[in-house]
Amino acid sequence: MKNRRDFLKASILGLAGLSVTPTWLQGAPAILTSYNKPNSLINGVQIGCITYSYRSMQDQSLEANIQYIKESGISAVEMMGEPVEYFAGMPAPTFNRMRVFQLGGKQRRGEQLTESEVEEFAEIRAQAEAYGKTVADWRSKVDFKKFEQAAKMFKDAGIQVYAFKPNAFGANNSDAEVAYGMKAAKILGANHVTLEHPSDDTQTLRLGKLGDTHKMKVGYHGHEQQTFTFWDTAINQSKSNGLNFDIGHYIAAGHTDMMELIQKQHARTWSMHIKDRQTPANGKGNLPWGTGDTPIGEILRMMRDKKYKFPATIELEYQIPEGSDAVTEVQKCLEFCRKALT
Repeated sequence: MKNRRDFLKASILGLAGLSVTPTWLQGAPAILTSYNKPNSLINGVQIGCITYSYRSMQDQSLEANIQYIKESGISAVEMMGEPVEYFAGMPAPTFNRMRVFQLGGKQRRGEQLTESEVEEFAEIRAQAEAYGKTVADWRSKVDFKKFEQAAKMFKDAGIQVYAFKPNAFGANNSDAEVAYGMKAAKILGANHVTLEHPSDDTQTLRLGKLGDTHKMKVGYHGHEQQTFTFWDTAINQSKSNGLNFDIGHYIAAGHTDMMELIQKQHARTWSMHIKDRQTPANGKGNLPWGTGDTPIGEILRMMRDKKYKFPATIELEYQIPEGSDAVTEVQKCLEFCRKALT
């Protein structure tokens, strides 16, 4: 037996030659436009995904990212900047960006760099600084029509962009670059931009005021430095400043007051990352969902029951099993959320 959607499609095709469409079919085009589109709004809780989750996929184009999101069953997204900006014509870097993260990470962990690594790091950072100036120049002249085209691509795919995360909000970025990032976000349909918390009160004040000016919220993301009062200063500086909270990192930091924090700050939480990490006592591991110590299900049910409206953003950070890929694992994370909420 055909289901209703198949019957509806067949009926419309069969009636294509008729000059008059029956009144009962007048709503059919609207129904068909949603055919095969994702829906990750579950019992009032919007489950989204940050496209950083797809970093292991070979094709990082905008078109590929949209396809990954659709295949994952995700209908709302926190979009990383590069796929959209490259689509809009931003020059690609000529230096090894991953190497910057690797060497910088060693420094942050207090590991000693070898003499050759010190020289390599200095050279790459010089290249990165020059590239930053090239990008700033491009952003000052960008044609925003490409962002309008990208927005249509998301809309046609049935995906809402609720947050945008370009590398445009650092202390070294000019006010013009910040304004560019906020305008691009608005065109894409986002109601907030996100960035790593700068741990600099002057910078959060600056971004908050620019957010007020450009009517764009600013969500600050944290890792294991998050605490119950981590965002208080930024929140008090501007009505635009808020949380891009991460529940997994909060657990790995050893805190036990997460439910209270979410209830306290829900009105100033623009979005929240969800992942399953362990407590310090258990090793802080980043694990497949349901095997760590993060109460993901409990938090999602609280969001449902208290009708919190900020999205819960899947961030895939655990090791992808052999034979699988990021899209498949995001699907598993979404199914975990669906079971928790239903």
